[in-house]
Amino acid sequence: MIHGTSADHTRWRTVLPALEERFTVYAVDRRGRGESGDSNRYAIEREFEDVASVVDSIDEPVNLLGHSYGAWCSLEAALMTSNIRKLVLYEPPIPVGMKIYPPAIVSKLQALLDAGDRDGVVTTFMGEIAQVRPSDLKLLQSLPAWKARVAAAQTIARELQADRDYTFDARRFSKLKTPTLLLIGGDSPPFLKAGNEALQRVIPDCRTVVMPGQQHAAMDTGTELFLTEVLRFLCL
Repeated sequence: MIHGTSADHTRWRTVLPALEERFTVYAVDRRGRGESGDSNRYAIEREFEDVASVVDSIDEPVNLLGHSYGAWCSLEAALMTSNIRKLVLYEPPIPVGMKIYPPAIVSKLQALLDAGDRDGVVTTFMGEIAQVRPSDLKLLQSLPAWKARVAAAQTIARELQADRDYTFDARRFSKLKTPTLLLIGGDSPPFLKAGNEALQRVIPDCRTVVMPGQQHAAMDTGTELFLTEVLRFLCL
């Protein structure tokens, strides 16, 4: 399980019990948070390699589930390993030519971070980029995982800028043979839906499931719906 921007492995707490009833679960801390180390220079390619390395360290084929930025990392990792049984991608923010965030937002986040307002960094990211509804944001802020998001606030700006040197080449993913489920919230912003549609067109063994009324955090705001779709796919 590969978490997204501003999170760590604890973001899966709401769905972990149901998944652990059926699987051995590996909830990863991506670099720069939790129990994982970091490096002075950041490159998203190292994140792809990290995910592939974890997958290859497991002695049997795995089901790989990625959310948001973690779904982007999982998508690329799937081209680096043959040890994936099934792939679940929940709204990877791959750059497909649609504006994802206002150019000034990175400077705004950095200013908040420099001022020591780490909570403000995460809240601004959730509201202005992920476009989480105020009611859903209030729920996320009430969960134990919010503290981990605040602790990882320094990783947000670098991940927002990761698409500067990344080019989405659809032809590469036409070679991906892994059965893939694309999850999308019915109320999610257009740039996330555009990325989903781009992948649907090129991944050979792929289907999309729209979760009605949900946005970018269905694990928390529509837990049963999220689990139903994931387990239906993984347990086939």
